[in-house]
Amino acid sequence: MTLAREIAPHLPLLRRYARALTGAQESGDAFVVAALEAIVARPEEFPRELDPRAGLYRVFHRIWESGNVELNGHTSEESLGARKAHERLRTLAPLSRQALLLTTLENFTTQETGEILGRSPDEVSALLDDALDALDKQTKARILIIEDEAVIAMDLSDLVTAAGHTVCAVESTAAGAVEAANRELPDLVLADIQLADGSSGIDAVRDILASFEVPVIFITAFPDRLLTGERPEPTFLITKPYSPDMVRAAVSQALFFESTGNLN
Repeated sequence: MTLAREIAPHLPLLRRYARALTGAQESGDAFVVAALEAIVARPEEFPRELDPRAGLYRVFHRIWESGNVELNGHTSEESLGARKAHERLRTLAPLSRQALLLTTLENFTTQETGEILGRSPDEVSALLDDALDALDKQTKARILIIEDEAVIAMDLSDLVTAAGHTVCAVESTAAGAVEAANRELPDLVLADIQLADGSSGIDAVRDILASFEVPVIFITAFPDRLLTGERPEPTFLITKPYSPDMVRAAVSQALFFESTGNLN
């Protein structure tokens, strides 16, 4: 099997990770494109000692650390903005946050995360401890949950409440979600795609964002339906089945970028 065929299935999730790391679709995709260009230019340097997915993420992190990325097809002013965003993110995105995203959002093992970041498993464990300590100090939020499965809605409510947040409403339909959002003005929205009455969580979020800005995390068993390359795409996406740490990390990332300002 060719290298292209080996890494192709992993690109949608790499794009998800890149957006979660950078906080913006444009800059996240720019780093992914730069990583792919590096692989095409020097395929012999691809880390074959790792499995294809881990190797792809390692190449991505080499590009991330270098910061040498241009947004092809955009104006020089936009490229300058992307460079400034990256400079800011190098300060805002320590290794501990990268380790947390890789292990929780991307489900890499501690060993694999160390191979991607160029750190030992013990160093990764220490980074994760630092990240979890930082999460405990995270700004607390009022959260709207849009989910039609009662058990999942209850589980999500318990998870975010245990993390110190408040659930301001739980809705199972798009119409109910929009009404609750306009009434409660939540700090964060957790949204499923397929809702109880056949309505769409995507449509609900679109209507909510038309009224006011709020960070959104989609939770779905079908991430490929959202990671299509068409705009708009979600910056934050959790794949079912999820783990408690995955939810906790995604909520932290969404609130992190909300509190520091949107980098788009």
